[in-house]
Amino acid sequence: MRTVEATHRVHLVFSLFDADGNGFLEAGDFALMGSRVVGAVPTAPDARKRALLDAFHRYWTTLVTELDADGDGRVGQEEFTACVLTPERFEETIDAFAEAFAGLGSLEDDGLVTRPVFVGLMRGVGFQRPNIHALFDALEPTDDDRVAVDAWAEAIRDFYRPEKAGIAGDHLTAGVVL
Repeated sequence: MRTVEATHRVHLVFSLFDADGNGFLEAGDFALMGSRVVGAVPTAPDARKRALLDAFHRYWTTLVTELDADGDGRVGQEEFTACVLTPERFEETIDAFAEAFAGLGSLEDDGLVTRPVFVGLMRGVGFQRPNIHALFDALEPTDDDRVAVDAWAEAIRDFYRPEKAGIAGDHLTAGVVL
């Protein structure tokens, strides 16, 4: 069963991914978002940057393949919500995206992400700074203010789960008007 929180999370993601604000997701929106996120961590290894760009491309390809029945190369919000909140249609894509996105932040290749890098990556997507810090804190940072890549990737997966409520990712929607 789809929760209100899950629907709200996905509406927020749609609004952030709609980079040109035209009410539709298109290939260019994902290319722009990918370049913003990769640009937030210029010192990340090139292989991880490529993996994230590939994950953004796969995300788009899955959406357009699953949803673009009329072949116009774009996806509306209702279509997006229906696909993304249907795990059997989108789970593998989200898994790859979660691993690539969270993994990009481990600049020391130790499985941990510092707060500044976490904030930079999340700002690259467009999330609000106070909400980003609340999410980081919910991921239980270490004493030296780093979070585990695995915990972050799992939080990303949870963000797209239709039955989830009261999860760390819900911090990202606090105070956001859609």
